[in-house]
Amino acid sequence: MAILAGDFRTGLTLIVDDDPWVVLDFQHVKPGKGAAILKTKMKNLKTGATQERNFNASTKFEQALIEKKTAQYSYNDGSIYYFMDNETFEMYELDKDHVGDSKNYLVESMQVSLIFFKGQVLSIDLPDKVEMVVVDTTPAIKGAPSTQTKDAVTDTGLTLRVPQFIEQGEKILVSTSDGKYASRA
Repeated sequence: MAILAGDFRTGLTLIVDDDPWVVLDFQHVKPGKGAAILKTKMKNLKTGATQERNFNASTKFEQALIEKKTAQYSYNDGSIYYFMDNETFEMYELDKDHVGDSKNYLVESMQVSLIFFKGQVLSIDLPDKVEMVVVDTTPAIKGAPSTQTKDAVTDTGLTLRVPQFIEQGEKILVSTSDGKYASRA
């Protein structure tokens, strides 16, 4: 199915230069004279690279048919991450480059979505929030304002800022979109 650049929307997947891309952001720009252009920020689903590109609003693209499957994160051996399909129990492997920063949020046995293009696993899609255990943090400072934060390290190795009242061994919820503390679990 052909898609015009003028019909872009956030989250749309399409094929550009024989690779699947997802539209992260776009803006219609109408210069004083000449045709309208579309400024886009796109992510290559194969490489994970993000680019800003301009297109004529009448440029046509083919839609990339992306498939998602729910899978359970099993383990990693340093450079390869293993996921098990919840329905067929088939194991899928992703190298650390395709997992990227998502590795900071992967907790054993958690449910994720695997993203496929033409039968090949491209990447993973994490839940909005992940429950983690604080393995290292400093004790709370008596009399410190409740808005003051401190560093904490989670069981996945992620370092983030948490409120003063969070202690070592506590379970917290972390936002996967920005890596910030969300609440106690």
